[in-house]
Amino acid sequence: MPITPAPRIAVVGAGPGGLTCARILQRHGIAVTVHDRDPGPDARDQGGTLDLHADNGQIALREAGLLDEFFRLARPEGQEMRQLDPSGTVLFHHVPGPDERFKPEIDRGRLRNLLLGSLQPGTVRWGHTLRRLEGPADGPRRLYFADGTTVDCDLVIGADGAWSAVRRALSGVMPRYTGVSFLEAWFHDVTTRHPGIAELVGQGSAAAADGERGLFAQRNAGDHVRVYVIQRAPAEWITAEGLDPEDTDAVRARLLERYRHWSPRMRELIADNDGPYLDRPLFALPADHTWEHSPSATLLGDAAHLMPPLGVGVNLAMLDACELGLALARHDTVGQAVRAYENTMRPRSTETARLLDGAAHDLVSAEVPDFAAGGPSS
Repeated sequence: MPITPAPRIAVVGAGPGGLTCARILQRHGIAVTVHDRDPGPDARDQGGTLDLHADNGQIALREAGLLDEFFRLARPEGQEMRQLDPSGTVLFHHVPGPDERFKPEIDRGRLRNLLLGSLQPGTVRWGHTLRRLEGPADGPRRLYFADGTTVDCDLVIGADGAWSAVRRALSGVMPRYTGVSFLEAWFHDVTTRHPGIAELVGQGSAAAADGERGLFAQRNAGDHVRVYVIQRAPAEWITAEGLDPEDTDAVRARLLERYRHWSPRMRELIADNDGPYLDRPLFALPADHTWEHSPSATLLGDAAHLMPPLGVGVNLAMLDACELGLALARHDTVGQAVRAYENTMRPRSTETARLLDGAAHDLVSAEVPDFAAGGPSS
């Protein structure tokens, strides 16, 4: 039974974790609002493709009543995985079986639209950038937004990612740079415009590394491919080398120089991208990150346990969201629900974070990490 009297619950962040939590709460008759800084659902590109695993992400979608629809949208062929060396020689090739559904791929935008479409009209309040959170630990809390509006709530759920504004009210810890940086590049209409890349990547992903740098190419829906150029480098390496991040030709020339020992076939993944690069230095929270329990505020996903992008991020965020939503549906008070959720989430996330501590460097390992286990997609 829902908690009585009905608590005022606000989720900050309309990513997969926040939306999953809102969906599960509404399925159990619990009112919730979601606040997001984007001016609308189509304000920006949502990023690449995700592999949602049967033992976490799919569990959350089942509780959300969306698993069948997910499978209609997902791309099981996206589970194909190739590991290459810098010459383009195939070291490992996994081709999924016809019934393999352990971790099918879905584009982030399609997943977000699936979740948004499942919510009651008006649940998400766009253009709400959270500036600060005030109020006593036992509540209520007041949320102050950049547009001058405020919201009072009995529970605020921080699902607002790596640089969470909610986390600042609970923990003084900030993410740390891992020493590894991504540049994201896009290729459109690959079958006709970039046939060499289409053949190299196949229907899933392809990866290679040489010890200092790597490439991870990922098939997306709609005949698109995203490539992540991975390097050990300072977080601000582009400007530190006197380059303008907006000067795509100059950045590309520097990358081609750095990858000069790679084969021409592999260098195609750098040489002809459509549009600018997106700079994505990798940050992570300490593996043992935690905060003092508060019955009126908690965190999920990257806000709670930001890790290197090795196939766990979105899956853990959605599992967090599922467990928090169910705890709120099954306990008598918000405080009891939050404590029960955190008692389960914290040990799991700490164990996973310790396993992945420093693992960003595996992305450029000359031994070629086991990208087939996940890869930098979720």
